[in-house]
Order: sequence, then C-alpha cells, then structure tokens
Amino acid sequence: MSREVRVRFAPSPTGPLHIGGVRTALYNYLFARKMGGKFLLRIEDTDQTRFVPGAEEYIKESLEWLGISPDESPWNPGDCAPYRQSERKSSYMKYAMDLVEAGHAYYAFDTSEELEAMRERLTAARVVQPQYNSITRTQMKNSLTLSQEEVKARLDSGEPYVIRVKIPRKEEVRLNDMIRGWVMVHSSTLDDKVLMKSDGMPTYHLANIVDDHLMNITHVIRGEEWLPSAPLHVLLYKFFGWEDTMPEFAHLPLLLKPDGNGKLSKRDGDKLGFPVFPLNWENTENGETAAGFREQGYLSDAFLNFLAFLGWNPGDEREIFSLDELIEAFSVERIGKAGTKFDIAKAKWYNEQYLRAKSNAELAPYVISGASAEGITILQETAEAIVSLTKERVTFPVDLWQQSKFVVIPPSGFDMDIAGKRWNADAVTVLTAYAEALEGFVGTYDAEKAKAMLGETAEAKEIKLGKVMQAVRLAVTGVGAGPDLMEIFAILGTEEVSKRIRFALATLEVIG
Repeated sequence: MSREVRVRFAPSPTGPLHIGGVRTALYNYLFARKMGGKFLLRIEDTDQTRFVPGAEEYIKESLEWLGISPDESPWNPGDCAPYRQSERKSSYMKYAMDLVEAGHAYYAFDTSEELEAMRERLTAARVVQPQYNSITRTQMKNSLTLSQEEVKARLDSGEPYVIRVKIPRKEEVRLNDMIRGWVMVHSSTLDDKVLMKSDGMPTYHLANIVDDHLMNITHVIRGEEWLPSAPLHVLLYKFFGWEDTMPEFAHLPLLLKPDGNGKLSKRDGDKLGFPVFPLNWENTENGETAAGFREQGYLSDAFLNFLAFLGWNPGDEREIFSLDELIEAFSVERIGKAGTKFDIAKAKWYNEQYLRAKSNAELAPYVISGASAEGITILQETAEAIVSLTKERVTFPVDLWQQSKFVVIPPSGFDMDIAGKRWNADAVTVLTAYAEALEGFVGTYDAEKAKAMLGETAEAKEIKLGKVMQAVRLAVTGVGAGPDLMEIFAILGTEEVSKRIRFALATLEVIG
C-alpha cells in the first residue's frame, strides 16, 4: 500500500467501554504501530438520545490506563479535526444530498405509524424479515412514489423526513475481509437504511463512511457485529465514487461467555463474579455502577497482554509480551475467525506473571499504602522484605498486604483448629527454650541463623523439629500456614519473635 496506514477506533459515548471495544482499540493500535501508521480516536455521538454523561471521559481514561495513545483525537487534534461527530454535523447533509441528486438516495416522509403498519402488513403476509427495501418502498410515502411537485411542497412546508439509501434490487455486493476472506451478499437481502434522521443528524452508516473518507482511513478493524453492515458501506463507497480509496475491512471475532454460549455481557460478568469493563463505572444520572479490572487489582500491562490473546496468537508458544513485543509480533492474518471464550482464570494467571516479574521495590508501595490505610507506618526496606515473602503467592497487588499483615501486626488471636491439634507439651517446651535463646542472643539474626537456632533448641530438648513447626508458626503469626517462616523471623527480629512467642505461651492452653 502506497498510502500511509491510518486506522481509527470509533466508540459511542453511551456507557462504559466494554472490553470487546478495548480489544478493538488495541488491535487497531498494534496494527498502526506495526505498519508505521497513525491511530485515530473518533467519538461517534450522532445519536444524542443515547449519550451518557461521563462516557467520553471514561473512554479516554481507559485508553490512557492501558497506554493505548491515539495520534489524533478530540484531545489531541490533527488535520482532520474535529473528532466528535456531533461537531461535524453541518458537513453530513451535503453528502446525503449528493446521493439524492445522483439517484442513490431519496426522501422518505413516512410516519412512525405508517412504518409500523407496513411491518404488520408484511408480517401478516409471512415475510420473514419485514423491511423497507426495493420492493416495499414502492408502496410507501417517499420521493420515489410522490411527484416532484409534492416532494417540493412537503420539503418547503417543513414536513419531517429522513433520507434513505436506495439499495439496488439485483446486485451482488462483494467484500474481501482481511480475516474472513471473500464475503458476498445479494442486495435483495438489504434494506434502505436511513442515512439522515429527521433531526438533521446522520446515522452511523453515513457519518462513518464520510468521516473515514475525509480522515483518509486505510483500514477499518472493528467487531464482527458490524459485518452485516459492511455490504451497505461498500455500496456507499461505490455511490460516492470513492471505491479507489475504500479502506480494507477486518471484522474481529466476538468475545464469548466462558462456556462459549453467546456474546459476553455485563450480566455474565455480574453472575460469574468478574468485570467486563476496564475501569469502575458509575452513571451519575441513574446510579448504575459496574466493576472494572483496574480497581479489582489487574495490572495494566498484564491486562493488555491478556486482551491481545483474546482472538489473536503469535504462531508460537510464547504468552508473555510487552507492548513493544506485541507490536512487533502482531498481524491481522493471525486473528481467528471464530469467537473467543473469555477465561477469567487466564486473566488472573497473567496478573500473577506480571506481578512476580516486578521488583520488590516496585511493589513495596502497595504494602506501604495498605499498612497506611490501617494506621501503620512501614519503611521501604521492610515493605520490600514483605513483598519478597508474598509475591510468589498472590494474584493482585492488594493481596501483598492482606496476606502479610501478620508480619507487621502481632496476632491477637489464634487459629484454634491448629491449636487444638498442634499446641502440645513438646511445642511449649521448644518455644519456651527458643524464646529464652532469642532474649540472650547478640549478633546477626537472619533467616539462616533463625533456622539454625530453632533446630539447635529442638535438638537440645530431644524433640523432632518437624513435630512442632506448625505450632511455632501459630505462635508467631496466629495461623498455621503462610510464607517462609524463617524469612518472617528475620524481618521481625529477635525481640519481636520472642515477644510473640511469650504471648502465645501465656494465651494458649496445652492440649492433652
């Protein structure tokens, strides 16, 4: 292709951005970067009745969180500004009128009651798909059935009207989709879609084609749900005489429910306990809320990697990719045709891999902030040591504090199930002697030394260490399982370990 590659993500601000939309944005971004082209963000807000306050800002923040940066957008305009369709309203009527004058579109004055009557008539005649098309338009109130004089009179009087595309009755429409190959549709199956609404705003079909043309879009990468509209769009390019610059199309596979039975929805996420939106969402008008991946603790780079594999694969066994590596490996040809099952377990796996790959210093702030929320101050060095204990065992950053707070906060109670099984005379004997040894110890107390001293203490009392280890953990942490105990001892120091042991000895009753 001799032209600069230009792609666009064109969401509607009608609510939170579904992760299917985020994936579309990501694939467009990866393709643009791979091809050395431009990635545009256009807000398609022609349907003002569905506009939701805050939705546009939500789109912007979602892409920023993931590092998907548009080269041109409403907030970073280029030569093709404006990038909100509502701000381009005045330009669309001209193109609609060009189609009317060329005989590819027409005025329709039908009322909603007349349209409903038409549908009922067709349904009664057992027409499978009642629609306003090349056959039914001959029986309706439009500029194809009315005289020129009557059409002019109706227009002059301000009577409401729409402009519909005039679909040819017998024509095969062909589209070579980059993912699906040749798609062929007979025009007899298409209806005369509305291009301009009675309020003077264009529908998606007109605005989409005009804007893609004016913005020099070379490739349209969008969801499979738009595939039925593609033949109409191909015809519009033909009607406008823009066939030579018509973009290539790629229709992405659907994101499916975990069981593969239908398209993934918010209801599925609510039912199964996972989000389907990148960020938390709240509709200020009706109070509707939805959970987001970011607020549930997913790292942006992990989520991005997970999202990339929902429909695409690199052709080898690799699963972990940075954004730059995704750009290098990405190709539309490796996007599958079939829908992709959404697997939240895989999303969690990615989060674990990325979390473990981060340094202790990078993750320490999560522990510090978690402690701070409970009124506890932790030094960076201590936080890093705590991270080293837990990061191989957790899925989300918040877990770093939740699963290690016992290191900082002495137990006020104990797991009585463990105590009932393990808190015996041998445990008390070893722990009493170990506390005494700690209270008299001078020197470097690291994990290796802590283990050696505990082993020596048990050996001196002729008690096998394995028999009392769970009781030792219980005394110091309050629970019977967790990270490496000797590393915990090293973080706490001799004074704190001894103090906790003494508290357990004074609190717990010996079994048997």
